Amino acid sequence: MEDKSSEYQQRLARLDSLREAGINPYPNDFKPGSNCSSIVEGFKDSSKEELEAKNETVSIAGRVMALRDFGKASFMHVQDRSGRIQAYIKKDIIGEGAYGLFKKLDMGDIVGIEGRLFRTKTNELTIEAQWLKLLAKGLHPLPEKWHGLTDVEARYRQRYLDLMVNPEVRDVFLRRTAIVRLIREFLTSREFIEVETPMLQPIPGGAAAKPFKTYHNALGMELYMRIAPELYLKRLVIAGLERVFEINRNFRNEGISTQHNPEFTMLEFYQAYATFEDLMDLTEEMISSLAVKVCGSPRVQYQGTTIDFTPPWQRITVKDAILKYSNAAEEIFVDRAKALEYSKEIGLAIPEGLSHGKIITGIFEGVAEHQFIQPAFVTHYPLDVSPLSRKNERDPSLVDRFELLVMGKEIANAFSELNDPVDQRQRFVDQLKERDAGDQEAHEMDEDYVRALEYGMPPTAGEGIGIDRLVMILTDSPSIRDVILFPQLRK
Repeated sequence: MEDKSSEYQQRLARLDSLREAGINPYPNDFKPGSNCSSIVEGFKDSSKEELEAKNETVSIAGRVMALRDFGKASFMHVQDRSGRIQAYIKKDIIGEGAYGLFKKLDMGDIVGIEGRLFRTKTNELTIEAQWLKLLAKGLHPLPEKWHGLTDVEARYRQRYLDLMVNPEVRDVFLRRTAIVRLIREFLTSREFIEVETPMLQPIPGGAAAKPFKTYHNALGMELYMRIAPELYLKRLVIAGLERVFEINRNFRNEGISTQHNPEFTMLEFYQAYATFEDLMDLTEEMISSLAVKVCGSPRVQYQGTTIDFTPPWQRITVKDAILKYSNAAEEIFVDRAKALEYSKEIGLAIPEGLSHGKIITGIFEGVAEHQFIQPAFVTHYPLDVSPLSRKNERDPSLVDRFELLVMGKEIANAFSELNDPVDQRQRFVDQLKERDAGDQEAHEMDEDYVRALEYGMPPTAGEGIGIDRLVMILTDSPSIRDVILFPQLRK
């Protein structure tokens, strides 16, 4: 919709006057010699007298974030990707023509400035402009108060403005970038190789989730946006790439909340000749080192709570967690009817036809999951909810699996991988029965994956870590939308 506001019209008129004066309001012939933060950092210890003696000349480019006009002299703050610096504009120095251009500038315009450094009476490092050029005219005013709760959704929809005027938001995404980079460095230093696997898949697998469906016209076939890269990464382990990882998007056709976005970023990695217990050690080391490098300490503040990532973290089984945080009797773990009865006693809406293991998992999520504020590995989940996990040697009704919980939320999921092709095929068959019974998130049969297993997969452990949730914790962000540049929203 066209903007008819008076401010917009005034800026449009100034744009026309610039063109009429022969000034290109959108040139592409200026290259800054430096950025704001490097200038501020490089000369932070230089006194007024030292700057005068050096007669240092710099050039920058950025957006005008503040203007103070004093007639024949003015100040403005210019912001680039690195930060802000003040510029001093004086008619006697830059000349009448350039000063006339300056008088037509608005907040939000992008300019190029060249000049010498000095300190003002208040000791602020400042560029005394000797040359000024308009690089891009802004036609909309910058928002003055972008922090109000009433503007939260507008901030997400117009993230470019949010990043432009809120330095703390920009810092969150710079830290997100650092977190992903550090994860890559951590894994590659341990001989993992980074790979890419299909996002369009003929069979959605690797997780219990409802996929997005699409159609490929040329092939004449339905395809699915991947819900997980797991089965393809394990094919690569079978192929001999014994340590692999991928950081990329998954897509799940589920609800939106402070913890869920239908498009999200996952790290998945697989290591041959390792167990889920090995991955607990690796995860402790990786995330605790991330906390130190990103936050300066293994103790991180999250929404008023101190989370201590110092290893070792608590390790507890699903069964022991339920017994610890509820009045459940041990008989619920061997008697499905007792488990269903107890789930009703504590007010859980669990369907009658659900398997014993899924009932137990539902009870755990209802009574215990939210109790784990500090990092904790919850281990040995029921086989029924882990169709790709290796059975526990001592109790085959359980699997060698853990979830990492922080603030009562799942951050990571890992297990010793099932590499018995006969067992895997039967579990896929069992999952098909559950799909027929109405479970839309149950796995489909993947014949090619079973065939790959039949060639032999070494004993392997694999893990998935939700990058968005991890970034939330390490940046003290209350919602997943605060750590995704362009979160999904209603129209």
